[in-house]
Amino acid sequence: MAGILDSLMGMLGPQVVGPLASQLGESTETVQRGLQTGSAAMLAGLAAKVGQPGFLSQIFGLITNPANSSGALSSITSNLGSLVSGGASGSPLGSLGGQFLSSIFGPNMSTVADTIGRSTGLASNKVGSLLSMAAPLVLGVLGQQVRQNNLSAGDLGNTLKAEASSFQRFLPAGLGSLLGGASSAVAAAPAKVAAAGNRWLWPLIVAALLILGLIWFFNRSKAPETVQTPPPAAAPAPALPAGFFTLKLPNGVSLNVPQTGIENQLATFIADSSKAVDKTTWFNFDRLTFDTGKDTLQASSQEQLDNVVAILKAYPNVHVKIGGYTDNTGNAAANLKLSDDRAKNVMTALVAGGIDQSRLEAKGYGEDHPVASNATEEGRAQNRRISLLVTAK
Repeated sequence: MAGILDSLMGMLGPQVVGPLASQLGESTETVQRGLQTGSAAMLAGLAAKVGQPGFLSQIFGLITNPANSSGALSSITSNLGSLVSGGASGSPLGSLGGQFLSSIFGPNMSTVADTIGRSTGLASNKVGSLLSMAAPLVLGVLGQQVRQNNLSAGDLGNTLKAEASSFQRFLPAGLGSLLGGASSAVAAAPAKVAAAGNRWLWPLIVAALLILGLIWFFNRSKAPETVQTPPPAAAPAPALPAGFFTLKLPNGVSLNVPQTGIENQLATFIADSSKAVDKTTWFNFDRLTFDTGKDTLQASSQEQLDNVVAILKAYPNVHVKIGGYTDNTGNAAANLKLSDDRAKNVMTALVAGGIDQSRLEAKGYGEDHPVASNATEEGRAQNRRISLLVTAK
């Protein structure tokens, strides 16, 4: 039977990476690195806490609970396509994965995500999404090991400790210590230096130390002068695209966004206490794209969706309404349904990013409320839009 890490990494193939990369709007290589690092971090975190009273029993309970082990968790390793939807926030698997992550990382969750993000090039919120989707798979692999090898909780702990050193090769610098020094879980047994048969070595060791001490004493005045070399200057930050600037949010998050985009307009409106909530101040998304005639969001939309998620997280009291609109081409009833489906898909994307659904509502208005003339293609393009209204702040 393959080890835990080998079994897990063998499952992070195209059938998992491809859909996640499409959903997150990232390259498959970047998502692959994120999944590998995040999964190894979970295993390393488990190995680091094996010795804590009650911890292993808690994790073993998650794995062997009949409500979990006989349900989707038991089949997730053979139905990898369910990861994208099954690990979503609010689903049974998503809730189980969230409990698992909280048990491992606790208050260090955001720091772990930031560290993984810096090493893989992913934004922290995307790392959070990957971890949420990978957590049920890690649990599934652990359950597979338990079932196939008839492991007890203690056996599982010993297996994790035995493999702890292999987890480290996937972790960025500093993450191992943040997880509690998982690599130290496999400390070598102390050598019996003073074994009865080797006592004759001690006089030789003492003599050698005395000789080294004398050499150092007589040569210390000849030690070369230490010259401190100044560290190289930090590389300048890459220039932002024309028309972009760095938007700083009150929770410390910074976003690189267009000056005239919805992100800047929305954040400015929310932060301005003199701007009251009303029913007419709508903000238009300007970088959302859908498949033609469908409600499917294209991957290029993910960056702006992530930015809006970050803004809503920075202002937790804000509630918003998402409106969908079309031009007047085609059947009015079909246009109304399409606009409603698109608005609700945008809401679903925000929920997937971590926004509580109770703060959101969505409605389609079809060809009503045009902002330009439907007589020209340019005007029709402006009328096909998704807008956002702040309903509470």
